[in-house]
Amino acid sequence: MVQSAVCKALEAHKKVKNPDAIKTWFYRILINECFIVLNKRKKVVVFADYPEQEPVYYEKGYEQDEGIGELDKLEPDMQNIIKLRFFEEMSLKEISCITGLKLNTVKTKLYRGLKLLKENIQEEDLWEN
Repeated sequence: MVQSAVCKALEAHKKVKNPDAIKTWFYRILINECFIVLNKRKKVVVFADYPEQEPVYYEKGYEQDEGIGELDKLEPDMQNIIKLRFFEEMSLKEISCITGLKLNTVKTKLYRGLKLLKENIQEEDLWEN
């Protein structure tokens, strides 16, 4: 997917009107390529068909951050916005361009998602104590 996105970006780089938005433009190409591949692969793989599956490797001393597991429980839109904002360190305006959502919609989904994450983590902490 990345290779295909890079090829398309290199082929069309002269068409970019605003050089300041090149990062956003490239992320949009990459996201579209991912959607194309995912749509082609719309197959469900049942793990019961593969009994000799390798065990999952966990490195000693490393535990998955509890917020990451909770993040997967959110709606896909909220997940994507939160990941782009905090993992990719993108601005809300860039996220708006990439996702095709209005800036206020991005803000709403971001803050609603963060609120849900906080509530879920606090609820989980209550159950553990």
